[in-house]
Amino acid sequence: MPTGVAMRDPRRQLFDAAEHILLRDGPTALTSRAVTTEAGCAKGVLHRHFADFDAFLADLVLDRIARLDALSDTLQAAAGTSTGSGSGSGSGSVVDHLTDALIDVFDPVGIAVVSLVISRDELRARLRAAGSTGIPLMGEASALLAAYLTAERDLGRLAPDADVTTLAPTLLGAAHLLFADREAGPPERAAVRRTVTAVVAGALRDT
Repeated sequence: MPTGVAMRDPRRQLFDAAEHILLRDGPTALTSRAVTTEAGCAKGVLHRHFADFDAFLADLVLDRIARLDALSDTLQAAAGTSTGSGSGSGSGSVVDHLTDALIDVFDPVGIAVVSLVISRDELRARLRAAGSTGIPLMGEASALLAAYLTAERDLGRLAPDADVTTLAPTLLGAAHLLFADREAGPPERAAVRRTVTAVVAGALRDT
């Protein structure tokens, strides 16, 4: 270490440094030297903990995917309830729960990680070898949305024939388009909610 001070959690510090670079400069700026410089450590630190830079990036994305577990638990607990950031009740709160979830998925780090995954073929290959499907992170997010929609359908707040396996990726893709412009910044919550409403309106049931 240049400072002579040991890193208490090298992996977490390197992940945090990578996220800072993604947010500030985008995926093209993410190199092993940029990460270790941002973290304030010698370049060898990264290679002591990861086989190579692609292995580091894969673990970075897998760490982000693991954070979706908490969001999935929150969504499942919200099924059938009218709580949320919106003002609706009954079936309308399905829209609010979905809106909140999509805003969580596509927070600034999330949207930057999606861009990173899309931009690197080798990274996608490693993530798929680790068990991720489709576009890593997006695939897991789609699965948690589908699980929540299934719960709401079982509770009667979506139509019995609601095609949750189509609704989930449609919601995710539409929201991604809203959040993808890094220069414009994240959309207003109202814009996300309008998009969610447009996608699921036909499946909602009045309760």
